[in-house]
Amino acid sequence: MKIYIIWLLGVIIWNFGVPNASPLEDVVVAIVLSFVTLVLKKYTKL
Repeated sequence: MKIYIIWLLGVIIWNFGVPNASPLEDVVVAIVLSFVTLVLKKYTKL
């Protein structure tokens, strides 16, 4: 659950921090954040 919250916070920060981003940029950032959460899950005990 902690990993999901980290991902969700990243998406929220991105959406409010870069409001003029294109839909493609939103998708790319969501995918990158997803990979980051996978790495966190693999190398930490969150």
